[in-house]
Amino acid sequence: MRVDLLTREYPPHVYGGAGVHVGSLADRLRDLVDLRIHCFEPVEGNTSVLAHDVPKVLAAANPSLQALAVSASMSHAVAGASLVHSHTWYTNLAGRFAQQLHGIPHVMTTHSLEPLRPWKSQQLDGGYEISCFMEREALIHADRVIAVSHAMARDIIEAYSDVDPGRVTVVHNGVDASQYAPDSGTDALEEQGISVNRPIVACVARISPQKGLLHLLQAAWNFIPGTQLVVVAQSADTAAHRAEFARAVAAMGDSPVDVHWVSGPFPRRVLVQLLSHARVFVCPSLYEPLGIVNLEAMACGTPVVASATGGVPEAVVDGETGYLVPLVTGTTDGGGIDEHSVFAKELAARVNEFLTDAASAERMGQAGRRRVLSHFTWERVARQVAEIYRSVV
Repeated sequence: MRVDLLTREYPPHVYGGAGVHVGSLADRLRDLVDLRIHCFEPVEGNTSVLAHDVPKVLAAANPSLQALAVSASMSHAVAGASLVHSHTWYTNLAGRFAQQLHGIPHVMTTHSLEPLRPWKSQQLDGGYEISCFMEREALIHADRVIAVSHAMARDIIEAYSDVDPGRVTVVHNGVDASQYAPDSGTDALEEQGISVNRPIVACVARISPQKGLLHLLQAAWNFIPGTQLVVVAQSADTAAHRAEFARAVAAMGDSPVDVHWVSGPFPRRVLVQLLSHARVFVCPSLYEPLGIVNLEAMACGTPVVASATGGVPEAVVDGETGYLVPLVTGTTDGGGIDEHSVFAKELAARVNEFLTDAASAERMGQAGRRRVLSHFTWERVARQVAEIYRSVV
């Protein structure tokens, strides 16, 4: 069975969870199907990967128009495939085109939904309406829709009433528990100037309103004094979002915590040591279909404090592998974050529980790794996805 996988991101060109998902899934699927990858940027030395360039005439165009052009190129190139499998709105329409052009089945994985991310309108300008159209057209006609959580499956049906619920199947995200495993070493962290002599609160996220990083910084004012907050945030949705976050970090200079913002390269070995030595990992997202970063932290034996949103409760078990915080936010009349936000205060309270109780952190961290090993491996994901392929071909 030849499967052509369609994606914008593919390693090493990864900036979000969807890219991590695609790369990890592809590695396991190669043992199960004849797999070919179609992506936006070239990958040297991999003959199974075909890059589709944005036409030069659209080099300065809205990203949604660039995605349309690449979708046309991809749909032409997949001729002869048994089926196509698209990821994210950037390539969903390529899957729909392939259905129409070649009469081959289209499977698509939803990593998020455009209608539930209205802030994307700032990033895409008028292209946001186009991205919503591309996603909707593909969802309505896809032979099978894979949702990364049960919460995501419910969101699909609520946001797109024309989608047949019988065509939606849940396959959770996974994590490589051999790469993300407890690491007692500290050398990589020390090279980055991160000390293990004081408690570490860690967060890994894209700089986006979706990820709630401003809420985390607000919560940090109430962390136990002397705590280190290490935020790995390398990419941003827009330059304006990065500048806003930079100002917020700078304003933390008078806070009782030491904020370490990692904005540049951060090799996986350093990340694994960070997750292994952190007392707690925090996921303050306002919208999160599941959250691979939570699984990575759990795999490293670290408890998670996360917002109880989307599919997060399907990964983090409250009181067993960490704590879930109800997503309650307070805002000023101007639309900014209120300094008395209920969510931020509750976030800080739960983080402080782990900062003062290392034994509980250790116990819940170990439970988190056991949960990952039993429920969230990429081998398990690949087998489930391959079974879906067989059901539609």
